[in-house]
Amino acid sequence: MSSKELTYQIATLRDLGGVIQMAARMAGRGLEAGPVELVLRRPTEIRSLSQNRKLWPMLSDVAEQQQLVIDGVPEWAAPEDWKEVFTHSLRKHQRMAKGIDGGVVLLGARTSRMKKKEFSDLIELIYAYGAANDVQWSEKALAVFDTYREAA
Repeated sequence: MSSKELTYQIATLRDLGGVIQMAARMAGRGLEAGPVELVLRRPTEIRSLSQNRKLWPMLSDVAEQQQLVIDGVPEWAAPEDWKEVFTHSLRKHQRMAKGIDGGVVLLGARTSRMKKKEFSDLIELIYAYGAANDVQWSEKALAVFDTYREAA
């Protein structure tokens, strides 16, 4: 049996009646197959899928055109490495821990926990870096940029 989730945002009291009626009809039909769960919550401010789709082409463009200084040596790094660099750059304070076998581990920077505003700041930081370092954005990154700009 497949699990389906439907989300309706209610912004005004005028929206409330129609959504409640629809939820009652759908729950009634769903009960034929078993218990149904209705959840009421505030909309999340977690990053959007369009923001995530934009991030990876940008990181790939940077990784293909710029070297990262790792252990004092410039080298070509993966987009995931660049993601760590940019994500940690947003933080005012870096939390560090000693690695199990020595070295340093930076803690706490996760894009999956970012809110839309912080994720938007991350994307702007990558654009600023790209502009300062002559990164040429790929067609894929630019296409996502157009979609992202329209959604903003």
